[in-house]
Amino acid sequence: MSSKKKTVAAKKRPVKKRTASPRRRVAVKPAPARPTIDAVIRDALVDMKAQSITELDVRGVTDIADRMVIASGNSDRHVRSIAERVVQKAKEAGFRPHGVEGLRDGEWVLIDLDDTIVHVMLPRVREFYGLEKLWDIKSVKRPGGHG
Repeated sequence: MSSKKKTVAAKKRPVKKRTASPRRRVAVKPAPARPTIDAVIRDALVDMKAQSITELDVRGVTDIADRMVIASGNSDRHVRSIAERVVQKAKEAGFRPHGVEGLRDGEWVLIDLDDTIVHVMLPRVREFYGLEKLWDIKSVKRPGGHG
């Protein structure tokens, strides 16, 4: 019987000590940079084939915004689609519009995106109101000295 015990003892495997496996260093990728509102607006306008895109820096002229973007669409449906895409892309990028006006009529849609105001207009409406001339810094006459 002693020989049986020896063979059973030989079949047992030695117990290994568990050691903590070395921790792998995982390369952490930095979060993608948040696009600027200007890039989001520009991409949305180009994506929807807006025409005559004009960007104005109005910091020295008004306190309501730093920039204005003016673009045109071919029809009232195109103007609405452009404006809706700007709003959609802005929201996706984390920028909440403060307001959208004129979306129902589609002749002139104004989108307030905090420091940037976007105007999407029919060409005839754009020509009639002439916002580029109204907000052009070079043509603004400032009160000067006397004489």
